[in-house]
Amino acid sequence: MSTIEQKPRTFLDRFLDLIERAGNKLPDPAMLFLSLMLLTWVLSALLAPIDFGAVDPRSGGELRVQNLLTGTFLASFLANMTSVFINFPPLGVVLLAMLGVGVAEHSGFINAGLKFLLGVTPKMLLTPILVLVANVSHTAADAGYVLVIPLGGVIFYAAGRHPLAGIAAAFAGVSGGFSANFIPSSIDPLIQSFTQSAAQIIDPEIVLNPLNNIFFTGLSSLVVIAVVWFLTDRVIEPRLNKNIQVDTNLEDVPKMESLTEKEGKAFWVAFGVMAICLVGLFFWAYPNDSALRDPVGELTSRDAPLMKSIVPLIFVVFWIPGLIFGFASGTYKTMKDMIASMSKSMGSMAYYIVMAFFCALFIDSFSKSNIGALTALKGADFLQSMNLPAQITIVGIVILTSLVNLLVGSASAKWALISPIFVPMLMQLGISPDLTQAAYRVGDSVSNIITPLLPYFPLIVVFCQRYVKSTGIGTLVSIMVPYSIMLLVTWTLFLLLYWTLGIPLGLQSTYEYMLVKP
Repeated sequence: MSTIEQKPRTFLDRFLDLIERAGNKLPDPAMLFLSLMLLTWVLSALLAPIDFGAVDPRSGGELRVQNLLTGTFLASFLANMTSVFINFPPLGVVLLAMLGVGVAEHSGFINAGLKFLLGVTPKMLLTPILVLVANVSHTAADAGYVLVIPLGGVIFYAAGRHPLAGIAAAFAGVSGGFSANFIPSSIDPLIQSFTQSAAQIIDPEIVLNPLNNIFFTGLSSLVVIAVVWFLTDRVIEPRLNKNIQVDTNLEDVPKMESLTEKEGKAFWVAFGVMAICLVGLFFWAYPNDSALRDPVGELTSRDAPLMKSIVPLIFVVFWIPGLIFGFASGTYKTMKDMIASMSKSMGSMAYYIVMAFFCALFIDSFSKSNIGALTALKGADFLQSMNLPAQITIVGIVILTSLVNLLVGSASAKWALISPIFVPMLMQLGISPDLTQAAYRVGDSVSNIITPLLPYFPLIVVFCQRYVKSTGIGTLVSIMVPYSIMLLVTWTLFLLLYWTLGIPLGLQSTYEYMLVKP
């Protein structure tokens, strides 16, 4: 009697299985954040008496770990607990967006749209199109997290593919490729402002263009799409199909069925209304004196009302067509049915709200302790002290940033700490501030998808649990680790190649520093 020889397990399989098992042995995510908060308190008390000799470049004062186990802090912790939770950035974003998306979903509008999309999109191009949309979503603040990532799971499931692969591909496009985008966004001038301040330490007259990396980040989108496409279709999805079975009897997840005539008519009516809303928004925002622009006429700055209204606009643009589709298709009979859809959408967010409560308290405590800031500063000092060649230092900046990103999530906060060290240091070697900033932005992106400190990480776990209830932090991290490693390697090599070829990184700034070639 012959036996079937099983394919030997690869090193990658064993490594990712180890990560998954270790991660899933951790406490429930909500309790994990509570444990991390308590650990932060204890570490802060132990490290507070130590003088690390660090100077905070943001203030010029001494940077020390703050003891969180004091009566003053604990009193402040209790007094501000409500505001810390309510003001947790992802909380309002997620809940408001999901109110509108919930109506579009439960009325059947999104289902109908996906059926149409899958009918016209070649199956082999499903992954790159999803990643492209995820990548472009950066322009709309955090819309990609609450809109594109869950739709990635829905689209893959409807196409008969593993839904966690769709979520992973969208997550990698939105967050792993955070600094890659064809379209300028508010993060560009924000990062540039810190780079310029650091560069003026050496040259007080230097002025950097806010889009000083736009050519590099635009072409980087092609790198991100290619890497995520390859990994999703050739590595991640085959492994998921083999190891993780999707739960049966899933509710409210669309199947691959043809649109009925009534659904088709209702969809095009609702889609037409959505298009009218978007066209109306364009004509509202287009005039130079539009109320959606900031005081100097910019649409994409952080102070522009348009950028502050992205999530409410998502609510409106999905809520209105969803409502129209519901009544046109017969899904809704009365307005109570619409309210029931919104309630159902909020019900699915209950677990996320609990996790967000503990996550908000932990991130607030960790930020106030200065442990992450001190780690970033000491890491930068160490890299500087090694006095490596400029080319190796550029790679070192990418790696250091990706590691620090596991502890300090904010792109601007990290760069405010380490840019005053790296930018002047490399300027003295003839390296432009634009290139140093580009290296930072690569490192700031690639490890977003494997750190539970990312504020949206608990939300991604909840999206996965819709299809596989046993999904834990370890499961998600093990899925995303190959993306993180591959993006780190390929994107860094792309930066070095870009540098070697002498291609402009973005719009020209007022300096004459050479792009020293490796």
